[in-house]
Amino acid sequence: MKKLNVLIVSTEVNPFAKSGGLGDVVGSLPKELVKKGIDARVVSPKYKFIDPKFDLKYIDTFYATLGARNDAANVYEYDAGYKAYFIGNDYYFNRDGFYGYGDDFERFSFFCDAALGFLNCVDFQPDIIHLNDWQTALAAVYLKDKYARFKFFSGMKVLFTIHNLQYQGTFGGEILGAIGLDGGYFPKFEFYNKLNLMKAGITYADMISSVSETYAREIQSPDFGYGLDGILRSRSADLVGILNGIDAAANDPETDKCIYKNYSAANLNGKFDNKEGLQKELGLPITGAPLIGIVSRLAGQKGFDIMQGMFEGLMSKDVQVVLLGTGEYNFEEYFKHYAWRFPKKLSANIRFNAELAQKIYAGSDMFLMPSLFEPCGLGQMFAMRYGSVPIARKTGGLYDTIAHYHTMERPDGNGFLFEDYIPSGIAWAIDEAIYYYNKKEEWFKIVRNAMTRDFSWSKSANKYIEVYKKLKAR
Repeated sequence: MKKLNVLIVSTEVNPFAKSGGLGDVVGSLPKELVKKGIDARVVSPKYKFIDPKFDLKYIDTFYATLGARNDAANVYEYDAGYKAYFIGNDYYFNRDGFYGYGDDFERFSFFCDAALGFLNCVDFQPDIIHLNDWQTALAAVYLKDKYARFKFFSGMKVLFTIHNLQYQGTFGGEILGAIGLDGGYFPKFEFYNKLNLMKAGITYADMISSVSETYAREIQSPDFGYGLDGILRSRSADLVGILNGIDAAANDPETDKCIYKNYSAANLNGKFDNKEGLQKELGLPITGAPLIGIVSRLAGQKGFDIMQGMFEGLMSKDVQVVLLGTGEYNFEEYFKHYAWRFPKKLSANIRFNAELAQKIYAGSDMFLMPSLFEPCGLGQMFAMRYGSVPIARKTGGLYDTIAHYHTMERPDGNGFLFEDYIPSGIAWAIDEAIYYYNKKEEWFKIVRNAMTRDFSWSKSANKYIEVYKKLKAR
């Protein structure tokens, strides 16, 4: 039987370029697919900040033509355990950041076209084009339209994955010419008199996926659909939820070289050494009080708005909090202020440091994620892998990965969940966690429940393979 060929198109792929969970997902999924016999490859932009240690091999140059534009696309390759390709163009990608530029529609329309056009350069004919978020959505349009007349592309099917529906890529209709489309496309992508590229992906994909089963249901509702719930409901038969996984080998407390001491679910002694090491490094008193970790983008969506309504009360309890992250200015200043007021209780690290993140997962007793919505969430999976018990809101992937512990009703629980998006909801869940933290025998049971839950990519990769095969058979 012919091997299934899959091309994953993404604007981020770890370890080359990552700004969030998308990079982690696209850096891990193809490795698992390859293990399972799929010829999975990735194509991404060649950003200027990709570390030179990745010696990207130049392959070829061709020209991507959109409307009046004729832009050079330089193709590079790297063996990452799967074949990773990079599309280079200094005008579009020789910049300091990923997103947020006034010509993002042009940058990513070029990438979408080049992500299809380069296939002839590398002699690869995928059965499935797997797109990710609005930045890659136009590839579905170009495949079904511009490239449809070429036999080479005729059998390819599109899976479009929504990682976060809140970010949709909306632009004025005047950009149509710049992205190589005529006015007839405006009604297809129209969204409150603007063009919506997320809508384009949903409309033109053969199937759609989101990054957890609960989120797949939530985005079909007005509360979480951000105006696209109607079109998603109309395509509900083609919409599936597949939970993300994590790279279990790279996030293993038994082998991780970033943490203070290695340990396992069977022997938790090293967990205590990691807590003490984290307290020492960050200047917190060495105490037995529960240590709550937070590793997050500081944004309202992540629950920091309602956290402000309970944080003073939290600081009055016998707890410590270690926070790592950057984001909205008001939240950064808020936690700096509280770190100044409570230097023995709060360490606010307004930066991002991958090594410190690992130390927080390993050194914290609990891990807080009070998100308004969370399509999948990886932080709670990393935390549980290291025995940090999650406290989270009952939404999206948090609900799909965390079972609320109860001595009698849910002894296999691995964390604590609250439902109402209010400050007292967070406070209640933290109090529940502290209650069990003080019952040491039960607490260690919860910790082991968390550490032994399988969040590796194997199960999720199998579900993607089922979708790929279903698409190919159409």
